[in-house]
This record gives sequence, C-alpha cells and structure tokens, in this order.
Amino acid sequence: MELKGQIEEFIYQNESNSYSIAVFSIEEKQEVVTVVGYLPFIAVGDTLKLEGKMVIHQEYGEQFKIETFEKIMPESAQALEKYLASGTIKGIGPATAKKIIDKFGEETLTVFKFEPLRLAEIKGITKDRAYEIGEEFNEKWEVWQIVSFLEGFGIGANNSKKVYETLGVDAVEKIQENPYILVDIVYGVNFNNIDKIAMQIGVPMDSDYRIKSGIKYALLVASYNGNTCVQKENLVQYVKSVLEVDENRIEDNIVNLNVSSEIHIIQKDNVEFVFLEQLYKAEKNIAEKLTAIRDCKNTKLIKNFENEIKKSEKKLDIQLSEKQFEAIKQINENNVCIITGGPGTGKTTIIKCVIEIYKSHKKKVVLCAPTGRAAKRMSETTGEEAKTIHRLLEIGKFEEDKLESIDSDVTPVDSDILVIDEMSMVDVFLMNYLVKAIFLGTKIIFVGDPNQLPSVGPGSILKDLISSEKFTTVHLDKIFRQAAKSKIIVNAHKVNNGINFIGNKDYDEDMENDFFYINESNQDKMLYQVLSLSKERLKNYGDYEFFKNIQVLTPTKKGRMGTKELNKSLQQELNPKVDEIIEKTYGDITFREGDRIMQIKNNYDIFWERGDKSNLNTYESGTGVFNGEIGRISKIDYTEKQIEIEFDDKKIAWYAFSELEQLEHAYAITIHKAQGSEFDIVILVVPQTSNMLLTRNLLYTGLTRAKEMLIVIGNSNLIEFMINNCDTKKRNTGLQLKLVDL
Repeated sequence: MELKGQIEEFIYQNESNSYSIAVFSIEEKQEVVTVVGYLPFIAVGDTLKLEGKMVIHQEYGEQFKIETFEKIMPESAQALEKYLASGTIKGIGPATAKKIIDKFGEETLTVFKFEPLRLAEIKGITKDRAYEIGEEFNEKWEVWQIVSFLEGFGIGANNSKKVYETLGVDAVEKIQENPYILVDIVYGVNFNNIDKIAMQIGVPMDSDYRIKSGIKYALLVASYNGNTCVQKENLVQYVKSVLEVDENRIEDNIVNLNVSSEIHIIQKDNVEFVFLEQLYKAEKNIAEKLTAIRDCKNTKLIKNFENEIKKSEKKLDIQLSEKQFEAIKQINENNVCIITGGPGTGKTTIIKCVIEIYKSHKKKVVLCAPTGRAAKRMSETTGEEAKTIHRLLEIGKFEEDKLESIDSDVTPVDSDILVIDEMSMVDVFLMNYLVKAIFLGTKIIFVGDPNQLPSVGPGSILKDLISSEKFTTVHLDKIFRQAAKSKIIVNAHKVNNGINFIGNKDYDEDMENDFFYINESNQDKMLYQVLSLSKERLKNYGDYEFFKNIQVLTPTKKGRMGTKELNKSLQQELNPKVDEIIEKTYGDITFREGDRIMQIKNNYDIFWERGDKSNLNTYESGTGVFNGEIGRISKIDYTEKQIEIEFDDKKIAWYAFSELEQLEHAYAITIHKAQGSEFDIVILVVPQTSNMLLTRNLLYTGLTRAKEMLIVIGNSNLIEFMINNCDTKKRNTGLQLKLVDL
C-alpha cells in the first residue's frame, strides 16, 4: 500500500534511531492518518511517498506502519510553503515562508537550489543570509539522499541516521571510497553483501580496508558462536579462506588493528588470542567492577548471624543442610557469593532464607533472572517479585546494537542484596550492563548450574567466575530427601555424572513414579508416541491436559522430530481445523484460535494489559513482550486484522497481521528455548540429529525442565552417546584470565 502526502506533526520521535509516530496528511484524500516507523532526517512539512500496511494498535487504533519511504520535492507552492513554515530552515518561519512563496510562486524550488541569492529580494533577508539559507536547504536535501543510497547496501532507514552522525555530510563519498566502514558502524550488517558491492566498484582484493574489515568480521562471527576471542592462528586461516589474500597481509593488518585499539591481543598459556575491542572492554569492566565490589567494606554484615539463620529455619519450617547453612553464612561474610548445584540440591531454599533474614533487618532484596520465564519461576518459588535483568536495568532497545552499547548508561539498581538466578544463561553483554548498575556495597548472590547449556550470546560468565577462584563459591551436591524420591532428579544427576539411566534398576521402592523411558528409534513410531501421549494417554493416566500441563521438547528445529514438523503434527492432532475455528496463514505457518505460540524476538513497544479494567486494584498495562514468552491465541479478528494472545502470565497483547513474523507455534520447542523454564509434564524427544547438538549438557538441561513427570523417547544407543559426549566445544573467553590477573 502506498501513501503520498506531508508530515503535519510529530507525536513522538526517538532521537537515537528516528523511530517516529507522526500525523500524515494524505494528498489525494484530503485526510490525515497516524504513521509509525523509522523516518531519519524528516521534518514537519516534508513531502513523502510511503510504502507499508495499515495496522490496528489496541491502544491507539488504526495506524500506517512504514516499511520504506521516499522523500520527494514538494510539488506545489502550498506544500513548499508548509515545508518552509515548519522551521526546518533556520531563520525562516511562517511569515517569511509566505513572503517567499508570494514572491517566487512555482519558481521557489529553483531559486533555493540554483539561485539562492535571489532570496535577498525578500525584505529582511541579506545577501549573506540568502546564501546561508540556500546552502542549508541543499545540505539537508543531500543528507536525506543517504537513506536511498544505503538501501543498496541492505541498510534500512533505522540505521541511516547513525551512519550520517558517524560519517557526516560527505558520508556517500566516504562509503564509496571504503564501503567496509559500514561493517563497523552497523551491527549485524551483511559483510558478504558489502564485500560484493566493494568488488563491483573496484576496491582491490588485497586492500587494507578489506582485510581489516574481514578480520573484524571473523571475530564477530566467532562471537555469534559464543566466543569472546579467537586464537590468532585460527583467525588468520579463517580470514585467508574467506578473503583469499596472503597470510602476511593478514598478519600485518592484525598488528595495525591492535595499534589502533580496534582489536586487542593477549597471551594465554603461550597462545595469542585476539578480541574485538568492545568484547575485551566488556570482560575487563566485569572483572574490575566485581573485584571492586568484592573488596569494598561489607556494609551489610549482620552480627550474630548464625542465630538469624536458625530463626529463619524456624519461621520457614525447614531444616537446612550443613552446606546450605554454610552457604548462607558465606553470603553474610562476603560481598560476592556464588551458589551452584543441580536440581533438588536446595538453591531455592537458600534464596528464601536470605530474603527472610535480610528483609527482617530492613534490607532491600532484589531478585532477577535473564528471561521472563526464569523470572516468573523465581517469583513462584520464592513468593517475591522477580524481574528480568532487562526490565531491572531498563536497557531496552539499545541492546539491539550490543557492541556499540558496551559503554551505554543503565539504570542503577537500588538494592542491598541482589540475587541473580539462572546465571548460566547470562552472556558478556548482559553481565556488563548488570555490573555497571550495581553500587559498591551491594551484596551480589549469583545462583546457577554451570552444567546446563551456556548462554546464547558470547561469554562463559558463570564458569569463568567459578574457575577464577576469586569469589566465594558453594557447590551444593546433596540431593534432599524429598527430591531424592524423584526419578527425574536422580536421573538428571546420573546424566550429569556420566551414568546412563537406561537399564538401571537401582531405584528405591518408595520413589515417585515420575520418570518413563520409551526406547524407540523409528521416527514414525516416535511421532506416534508423542501424539498419543499428548492427546489421550496422559489424560487417561493422570487427567493431564496438554494446554495446561504438557510441553514437548526436542534438541533440533529440523527434521521429522524437529520443532517445525512436530508443531504441524501436534496442531493437527490437538487443534485441528473445524468450521467454527478461525485461522490466519502467515508465510508457511497457519495460526488458529487456541494455538499455543511463542514470541521469538524482543518487542519493546507492543502494548499489553492484564486484569479487569473496572478494578484498578487488579488491572495493569504496559509495553513489551520478550523472546521465549509462551501463550495461546484467544481470538483472530479479520475486521481489525489482528490476533489476540493471552500469555502464561495472563497478560493480553494484540498483534497486527503484519506483525506475525514475531510468533511461532510452541506445541514443541527446542531445549535451548526451554532453558530457564519448568513444565509440569515434559515429553523429551531424542532423535538422530547433528552430533553437535547431541551433548550431555543438552540432555541434562532437557531432563531438568520437568517438575512432575518426564517421558524420554529415543534410542538407547543415542542417549548413551549423549551422556558420554561431554567434550562440548569449549568457548574461548578471557574473563577468567582478567580476574586472575587483577
């Protein structure tokens, strides 16, 4: 859909990325519409041609969502007067704009562009001022041309302003001279696309610009795989294979980049490792700040603390183990403390005691976790509010450009005691933001299980903190009596210790019947097991309902037993198409009312509400739905062209049909996506897939997602392979070394 007209008014405009909400006057229809999208270098009065879609925002109503736009010269004297009257050109207001249009009429545009000195014919405009006005008018027009120029490099309007602010008015010339500067400015830009264009415009293959950019691109690719650094020898070979240039030229440019502080090189065990400067700086920030917090005065120390622990035991009606008791003592005696252990070892009990003790002494305890579902689980198990780290720090959208935001300010955390759960999921970026927000004197308690899957982003924070031996760490290894009755927990610990649960009969008679194994390798039969368990067998066995209790997990997205195909099969079985069910197809996914879905990207703007609007005590609203949140489609509305979704935490959000790329089915999800979550009943499918996925920590993470019952379906030889495959790819990181060197 295309609209042509003028910007009448800006309701909102983000200064950093030019995301805008504006009133737009449609030329042909003589009516106005609200438009939303990225509009860099655009001012009130500008004439635009917009392409996009009409969407419905639940709070603000109908809006035009901009996909692309083109700024065009005002085609009438009236439109040009409106543009000039907006104050875009310094020194020209409504009165002067009218005089200019009255004097020059349809010639006005030609005068501005080619004969600016004629503006001195207007009373009050000197020749010097006329020249300045013409220069400013043409400069603003040239600046806007950057938008259309950058589209050829695959860079959208949302990043155009950043490119201009970095390179200035001669950005186009600078990019034509060295297209590779775009790789540094725009995070995640397609290097191969830039490289192809550079070759087309004649940049030599052995250009230093190209080689330096290739080196930094290789380090960026390594970060996508979890590394914060790369062995220099491996870096040289990778860049050589990608760019097809001489090794000596690569070595020379590594030296030059190091000298200019664009990369950083350190020695580790007589091997040289190379970092992107931003990742080196982030790890350095983390090491220095945590060390400073550890070493500052313990202002939150409570005297006679053992008595306080005993009081909390009595109040909570619990009996702490020796190690739990010791862990809580260490928290009192140290500013930074790490609590680790597998399921059933009592980590949550420690957190509950810490909350009870410090709150009774009027200390503020703040709980947080990396994801929404992990924070929700933390709230449920402790009875206290827990926030995501993103919400706690209010870091929002700038995290989309993570390398650039290393030095960004974050909201300070007002707390005496800060507890961070699921630390294995925290990457170097999130940890960098977090330590910047913590005041000296705050007690920090890191809680996590280092044997679970590592963070999606770069870094190995929890493992590096523990391995450095610079912080008090308590390893909980005793399974508590109640937990020891669970075959789920016992078998998870077996897997973690390299012991196969299959064929083991060494269960106590009084153990819970909460673990089942189905030995199957034929994928048709595996699918039958998944579908029959989900639809009827678990319902008949324990009155379990799929949409209330059951979650299917798998290691992979691909193949017959991957999420894509499993979701199609489960949807057909559990929510088939019938006449009264409305559906909407988007791409190759058909969404139906009643479907279980997952949000797959962070959306900081989407509006939601929860509770009854007529009762202010229960009603709340806000913005933001985040990657990994699960819900169900409650309504598909073709009149309003939107889907209503109720998420697991009871918040309701509305998605325009044009926004459905943010959603996918969640009848089956990957084990990676399930990390930080727990489900009543888990059906864990273990099909033959890439050996890279078939690891002990992936299996262990999958097993520990189940609360009440776990059913594992897979071939016994494959599961044995996973248990023995503990040599997972070690991440190259530098945090441990930085901590040791301080």
